[in-house]
Amino acid sequence: MPNIGGRPAMVAVDDIVRAGRELGMRGLSVKAVAVRLGVTATALYRHVESRWGLERLVGESILAELRLRDDPRHDLERHLLSFALQMRAFMLEHPGLAGYLQLLFPRGDGGQRLLNTEVDALVRRGYEPGAAIVLSGAVASMTIAMTASEENSAAAEEADGDGLDREREAVRDRLSRDDRLAEPSAALPQVPRPEYVRLLLTASIRGLAGSCPPGRPVAEMVADLAATGEGL
Repeated sequence: MPNIGGRPAMVAVDDIVRAGRELGMRGLSVKAVAVRLGVTATALYRHVESRWGLERLVGESILAELRLRDDPRHDLERHLLSFALQMRAFMLEHPGLAGYLQLLFPRGDGGQRLLNTEVDALVRRGYEPGAAIVLSGAVASMTIAMTASEENSAAAEEADGDGLDREREAVRDRLSRDDRLAEPSAALPQVPRPEYVRLLLTASIRGLAGSCPPGRPVAEMVADLAATGEGL
């Protein structure tokens, strides 16, 4: 987008979104988008008020493409697991999106649409809207955090895979020399990361569904959980 005849290069919102998506959420910044478009940062600030606004503009554009599938044959646990796995798969396809969602959710129309979609699915399974917001939000937050952790591990692997392998070997060596931990840790099954995440999500969802079944008031659930941790 060259500067012709001394006039400032013009840029539109669609140009910003396109450039931001090409950079990806992990590489997103006002300066990077401006350089990619061949304009000044000031030209971008005519359309986005800050870095936060740029993140929201690009992040919500990506989220607009996520369509959650709800199989009516699924019971509550299978539905919530499917919801979590669909979110995880989409975030892994768009590096940096997990970090965007982890900060605050929903931040715009795309996230709000997803929340409404999941609340509707839980209402169909007997939940009041308030309880549905709590439950879907808890599952989403847990999934986002786990996916962000996966991304961090992948980034470390990419940056220094050999160094990370040495660190892993050091951990295994340390455990093997521990009188208490060596034998039981060696007997543990080696579960691939995707399957481990799936198992952990399943266990967590089972606990959430047990604490917040359809028809239970949110206040009662919160009081019960608070009483369990009282004094700790």
